[in-house]
Amino acid sequence: MVVGASLAGSTLVDTLRRRGFGGDITLVGAEPHVAYNRPALSKGVLAGTDSLADITLPPLSCEVDERIGTAAVALDQDRREIVLAGGDRIRYDRLAITTGARARRLADLGAADPGVVETTFRDLDDALALDRLLAARPHVLVVGAGILGMELASACLDRGSTVTLVDRQPPLRTQLGPYLAELLRSAAERRGALIADDPGGVRLRATADGTPAAELSDGRRFEGDLVLSAVGCLPEVEWLRSSGMSVDGGIAIDTRCRVSPTVVAAGDVAAFPTVQGPRRTPLWNAAIEQARTAAAALLDGDAAAPLVPDPLFWTEQFGLKVRISGPTPAVGDPTFVEGRSRADGGLLLGWPGEPGTAAAVNRRIPITRLRALTRPDNLIT
Repeated sequence: MVVGASLAGSTLVDTLRRRGFGGDITLVGAEPHVAYNRPALSKGVLAGTDSLADITLPPLSCEVDERIGTAAVALDQDRREIVLAGGDRIRYDRLAITTGARARRLADLGAADPGVVETTFRDLDDALALDRLLAARPHVLVVGAGILGMELASACLDRGSTVTLVDRQPPLRTQLGPYLAELLRSAAERRGALIADDPGGVRLRATADGTPAAELSDGRRFEGDLVLSAVGCLPEVEWLRSSGMSVDGGIAIDTRCRVSPTVVAAGDVAAFPTVQGPRRTPLWNAAIEQARTAAAALLDGDAAAPLVPDPLFWTEQFGLKVRISGPTPAVGDPTFVEGRSRADGGLLLGWPGEPGTAAAVNRRIPITRLRALTRPDNLIT
């Protein structure tokens, strides 16, 4: 039984079949859509370059009982049953949890006044709704200047809206490191984005006429027609609260993505062990790595190879395409592998270390070469 028809869920099912598992598989998914490439929502879909057909994952090439558009509402571990929204109960021998995450709102953090409407961006329906809203070219307040917030701000500007970005910290610094963060912030400001940050935080207010406003703790206030909240995500675990499973902060897994010998978890819902403790890694590449590892663990148990994460992700915003391999944030100044300026094109950058990090900015490069640049001996200055 796989609960969550996400990228992780689909990858896990496909891996089980490719590894020769011939038993019954049931795939349950709450969304009414078949699995799709979620990163493309804030890149190609809002830009109008990708349609639903373009981002839909290939259909599963194996026999699977798919229950799409049906949410799991409870897990009975004693009886080994999943309870569905309609009341049906499905028994499992082994269980994979790949239910992903949902968008977090400022209201969840107690930082929004009652009545302020927050638009969030997490799934296909969110993308289609925002696409309709942007047709009026509103002034958009983007709260949260992380990767998603910056990508959304870029898409809104491309659609003819004006944009103000607010956050409690400078854009991307804690995610990418100072060099790449400044590169992208400069590109955003050249495109016309207004960026403001205050370590005291942001609160959503409603003005006397009902216009939403983002108020920083230093008193600055920015009004807009539309509030777009990009303040992170929360693991989709509410359906597990009555199961007795520990789910705060995500489902804690081991290095083989196991919760127990018969239960695994993968993707945005899973908290992988790190030196800082269990942490979720809501990245496309992590979902695939974890799903493949979880499938192997279900089949091979302790004989399955533990996962050694190989971080990889990319972002497209404000005319820049950045692909990064290795741990982030990348601290300090990079080594210039190719290209010597901060101009918009043609940079290959490396941050030597064990492990190291490499980035390509507006540069087409095979993933294998980018990963090779994370090794200090491959950096040529």
